[in-house]
Amino acid sequence: MAISIVGVDLSKTVFQLSLADAKHHVVDRKRLSRAQFHRFLAQTEPV
Repeated sequence: MAISIVGVDLSKTVFQLSLADAKHHVVDRKRLSRAQFHRFLAQTEPV
């Protein structure tokens, strides 16, 4: 299933992501460090 929405909650040390599909159903949640967040964005295909 394709991710069409990425919600990002910023804090001092981590980024919490909510990944949703086109129907706004949450598909996955992630808690990433700054380096992991950069890698996630670099590897994610634009929609």
